[in-house]
Amino acid sequence: MPAATTEPARPAQEVVLTLSCVDRPGIVHAVAGEMLELGMSIADSQQFADPTSGEFHLRMHLRRGAGTDLADVEAARGRLAATFAADVAVHDLAVPHRMLVMVSQQGRCLNDLLFRVRSGQLNVHIPAIVSNHEDFRGLAEWHGIPFHHVPVAKETKADAEAILRGLIAEHDVETVVLARYMQILSAELCAEMPGRIINIHHSLLPSFKGAKPYTQAHDRGVKVIGATAHYVTADLDEGPIIEQDFRRVDHRMSPAELARTGQELEAMALARAVSWHVERRVVLRGRRTVVFD
Repeated sequence: MPAATTEPARPAQEVVLTLSCVDRPGIVHAVAGEMLELGMSIADSQQFADPTSGEFHLRMHLRRGAGTDLADVEAARGRLAATFAADVAVHDLAVPHRMLVMVSQQGRCLNDLLFRVRSGQLNVHIPAIVSNHEDFRGLAEWHGIPFHHVPVAKETKADAEAILRGLIAEHDVETVVLARYMQILSAELCAEMPGRIINIHHSLLPSFKGAKPYTQAHDRGVKVIGATAHYVTADLDEGPIIEQDFRRVDHRMSPAELARTGQELEAMALARAVSWHVERRVVLRGRRTVVFD
């Protein structure tokens, strides 16, 4: 059986163009015109003019014509960037996203992501899994992914992050996913990778902190539990939100049942957040995001 690191087959000749700039008339017309000149067809196009900030954001999924080279698309990108003083990027969908995953001792999110990669649901290449515990070495090895045990203590935190930085550089990692990694990253590392680290946590915070949040929630009789996937910043668990999920609960559920439900929600919310991030559907703007469906 092929390892999870095998790059899944993707539709050829497809790209995503993203654009952000100050809103003004004619942006969509200009982008569509450039693509028409290149013989590109538009498979999907979404845009949002934000009335609160005056910004305009666009995501366009394009299919390249037989005679269109990526260099031509890159030239068009440069013209659009200059015309609208815009941030414009072109992403080839045939190239798998390079993603490093970190985990501690709760494996549901990790296992879910690995299944989605192996089955081709996520166009992702995972060159390494990093953990401060040994629990999931066997799972990583079964998937054919190198496993790095990097213990973290107060006195070794800097050394551990140096190892992490080395792996990110060595494997040309685009995104780090914290799949229930129960260590706080330094403010310096967060600042080095804005919009490139994704975390998942239960949405009972900040009310129920600590090792047994679902027991605390059960004792308080909560009626809704959920999960939040967000970009990591130096503000713990307060980064820009990508996705949230929730489910109504009641007095009949035990703390263990609440925890199982919460873990399901965490896996689903993280999977959607990673998928949207990889597909370039998320626009990060300060403390908030724009997410194209």
